[in-house]
Amino acid sequence: MQFTNRARLITVTGLLLAGMVVAGCGKKKDAGAPPQGPPEVAVVTIQPQRVALTTELPGRTSSYLIAEVRPQVGGIIQKRLFTEGTDVKAGQVLYQIDPSTYQAAYASAKAALVRAEANLIPARLREERFRDLVKVKAVSQQDYDDAHAALKQAEADVASAKAAVETARINLAYTRVTAPISGRIGRSTVTDGALATANQAQALATIQQISSMYVDVTQSSSELLNLKRNLASGLLKNGAAAQAKVNLLLEDGTPYVLPGTLKFSEVTVDQSTGSITLRAVFPNPQQTLLPGMFVRAIVKEGVSEQAILVPQRGVSRNPNGEATALVVGAGDKVEQRVIKVVRTVGNNWLVNDGLKAGDRVIVEGIQRAKPGTQVKAVAFEAKSEAAPAVAAGGNKK
Repeated sequence: MQFTNRARLITVTGLLLAGMVVAGCGKKKDAGAPPQGPPEVAVVTIQPQRVALTTELPGRTSSYLIAEVRPQVGGIIQKRLFTEGTDVKAGQVLYQIDPSTYQAAYASAKAALVRAEANLIPARLREERFRDLVKVKAVSQQDYDDAHAALKQAEADVASAKAAVETARINLAYTRVTAPISGRIGRSTVTDGALATANQAQALATIQQISSMYVDVTQSSSELLNLKRNLASGLLKNGAAAQAKVNLLLEDGTPYVLPGTLKFSEVTVDQSTGSITLRAVFPNPQQTLLPGMFVRAIVKEGVSEQAILVPQRGVSRNPNGEATALVVGAGDKVEQRVIKVVRTVGNNWLVNDGLKAGDRVIVEGIQRAKPGTQVKAVAFEAKSEAAPAVAAGGNKK
């Protein structure tokens, strides 16, 4: 029995020694393997390109023309003569106010005119007779002066009566409340039988012309100053025709099919918001745009002829908050560059300092690329990312 135990112990010890020898041989073999090459990174080679820059600005639509219908004389509304929500023409009768008292006033004014004209006839004849008689001293100069003054007073009475007739005629015409402009009329605030007063505060109805629409958008004064600096330095180029073009995004994000025209910008900065208002006009033949809609206007700022674009995935921030990019430099060694980004253009950053044509910016494998280390650079294949649209811009940084 003792012999058997000793044999087993010897066998186990031999197996352990054999395992250690095999493991040692494996380590020596691994230690002798050739070293790995430099890490592989994907790079984008900078090529300046022509880019049209745009800015999206929030805004609201408003009617091209708007008029509130108010009565200019008082009275009872006899009848409403339009259908709410329909189109009306300028001059179309909308309400009829009871005209009876104004007809009477008009008739009275015409009668007063006839009386004044009748009084004018003898006054004129008297003045003509006295004019001849005073020459031969048949009447005194005083009598002629009185006759002349009476004639002038009679002529003034006629003129006053004519004015009264015209006033009465206008007031009578005002009993027919007409549309001041053509457009779409809204709901009526009064019904038949309501009392209307001249120039009342409450409008009877509102007419809005929406065949064309205003779009008022706001832009910060700092962005406007930056745009002017870029134009002055030559970074951006812009022409009058290009500057006037504006596109529109509706509330649901769909583009409005018809372009608009930039009309003007305010000359005063709103002190509460630090922004200015830009106004554009858009055709609206299908009445897709309605007053008060929230929209985003895409305003074309200008064109950069030698723009440097870098994919956003290749730009990071250092502890100081500065934008940085890793560049494969001489000897395929990684360099860290501090760059200045202006704004986004699609999926790219627009860079105006820190990079130049021909630089190779690392966009993949950044974790393996440390400044000063050697890497193997391969061209980046943008498989899933859409290329930035040359004619589209982005929001500012």
